[in-house]
Amino acid sequence: MNVIEIKRLTKYYGKSRGIIDVSFDVEQGEIFGFIGPNGAGKSTAIRTLLSLIYPTSGSATIFGKDCIRFAPEIAKEVGYLPSEVFYYDKMKVIDLLKYSASFYKKDCSKRIEELALIMDLDLKKRIEDLSFGNKKKVGIVQSLLHEPKLLILDEPTSGLDPLMQQKFFDLLLEENKKGATIFLSSHVLSEVQRLCSRVAIIKEGKIIKLEKMSDLTEDNYKKIRIETREEIGKDYFVLGGVSNLEVAGKKASFLFKGNINVILKKLSDVEILNIWIEEPSLEEIFMHYYEKEE
Repeated sequence: MNVIEIKRLTKYYGKSRGIIDVSFDVEQGEIFGFIGPNGAGKSTAIRTLLSLIYPTSGSATIFGKDCIRFAPEIAKEVGYLPSEVFYYDKMKVIDLLKYSASFYKKDCSKRIEELALIMDLDLKKRIEDLSFGNKKKVGIVQSLLHEPKLLILDEPTSGLDPLMQQKFFDLLLEENKKGATIFLSSHVLSEVQRLCSRVAIIKEGKIIKLEKMSDLTEDNYKKIRIETREEIGKDYFVLGGVSNLEVAGKKASFLFKGNINVILKKLSDVEILNIWIEEPSLEEIFMHYYEKEE
């Protein structure tokens, strides 16, 4: 069963591009990654999905229900964390969270205390006295306090220190084990690589890749670095499957996709002092897709 279904979703702001023909599904119980640099259209896609803004064309459903027609009903089972959070400055954290909980018509007091303890959040402080990172913690607790079936998180770790990021990741994995579906938008590729089972890559408002994380990172890609006795020019590496090439004197590094024996046979033509063959990071693969689309 698909929790999210998006079909040719398009949003223009006047003549300016938002997103164009975005289509993908998110399965129940999945942790799905939505990645791209700032300005690629991630937040526009999420806001359109949540009916915070209306699409120019296309459609989207959550839990099988049209996102525009059933927006209030859908919202009861969705936890949303925007990339930037804004609150009433004069309110105390606990009052703000209780106010948020009141919309779900359930007692969330125990849940709020549990989440605040995990995220090291002081419930007695006023919003105006919080740092950016602590305001982000409020947003995290707010998105989780009603135990939603679907979590939609837009750049969730910005402002969090590394220790708190790890606590947050552990919390997400625990929610996922309990059955929550998670849609994670980020430009921090290591987060997506760590958590997600599938990923969509967006560039300039368009989806350029939709793939299983295992396929994306293991699709015969290798990161190769060599050190040679004599200098090698870039022309030597004009070969299908080679990308992200960097040559500096007697050292070269590149990504290679294909039969590893092909590149090893090519490299046997030169005298190699050292060679390193590694699995590339998602970031390196990600940049390869962006360069390929240029």
